[in-house]
Amino acid sequence: MRKHFRKYYEQASRFLSNDIGIDLGTANTLVYVRGKGIIINEPSVVAVNQKTGQVVAVGAAAKKMLGRTPGHIIAVRPIVEGVISDYEVTEEMIAYLVDRAQKETRKILGPRVVVGVPSMITNVETRAVRDAAMNSGAREVHIVEEPMAAAIGARLAVQEPGGNFIVDIGGGTTEVAVLSLGGIVYAKSLRIAGDKMTEDIIHFAQEEYKIFIGERTAESIKIAIGSAYPLKERKEVPLRGRNLITGLPEEILVSDEDVRRAMERSVRQIVNEIKATVEETPPELLADIMHRGIFLAGGGALLRGLDTLIMKETKIPTRIVEDPLTAVVRGAGLVLENLDELRDVLTETENLEPPH
Repeated sequence: MRKHFRKYYEQASRFLSNDIGIDLGTANTLVYVRGKGIIINEPSVVAVNQKTGQVVAVGAAAKKMLGRTPGHIIAVRPIVEGVISDYEVTEEMIAYLVDRAQKETRKILGPRVVVGVPSMITNVETRAVRDAAMNSGAREVHIVEEPMAAAIGARLAVQEPGGNFIVDIGGGTTEVAVLSLGGIVYAKSLRIAGDKMTEDIIHFAQEEYKIFIGERTAESIKIAIGSAYPLKERKEVPLRGRNLITGLPEEILVSDEDVRRAMERSVRQIVNEIKATVEETPPELLADIMHRGIFLAGGGALLRGLDTLIMKETKIPTRIVEDPLTAVVRGAGLVLENLDELRDVLTETENLEPPH
């Protein structure tokens, strides 16, 4: 009887409320709405008026204010290296995202929300994310670890009794995980990812050329010619910044080899973490992984030659998942679409009004 009631409850809920999946990333936050797909993909930045405590802007509008605001308005990243640095601002951001998603389709009941979080997040941080979503009007909140969500988004057979190896390289963290039977067998979260590589380029420019460049410039260089493995053809881009000695603007040409050298240490740490995880993997699962391969997700997966370098170092086939930037939020969306079948992959669930 209870099973039938739950079935009818779920069917009714689909018509009366939205289902929302959120990838709460260090660099970008993505939102999926059932039936509509990904409707929000914006930077994880919030602009706050310190005089009033009010949120002035969220996402792309707030990012434009970084370094350009008057003294009483600050633009902050509420999530730093995969960790919530400001609970109140994070809550404001989640509330903004849920409200914006709700406006897409007006419903009677509050939404069901699935949030992707880093695998090594603390219980306090998990509760903060859950409470923030509940306070924003969610009827149900489900928490799924990002490596699991990325694997589901990549359509890996995570519920089967076989090994799946996923590496999710985001802005603040790199998540390395071995999955089997709907759970995480072994996971490691490394606070070295895309943002650290951008910092590496900034430091390299200062030390090598005595030129100061901003975060945006460094990121654009990383995207344009960044690589983890030697390229077939040499690439060059102009590096523009302020000369630290003269104080005047200067422009020089930098090559892919320069940028690769700048990021070498960070890339090496990620590769070493992957190799350490391979060593910790049970032999039976490792046999599956050698056949299926290592899968790369997240924005960092797009770094040229990273898959080649990992394959060379581990001797395991390495593939980039389809559309790696959206793998986590697509996984959260698939969990929403198939909540009963995928309920065992969730780490925590909170219901405002659970069915009896």
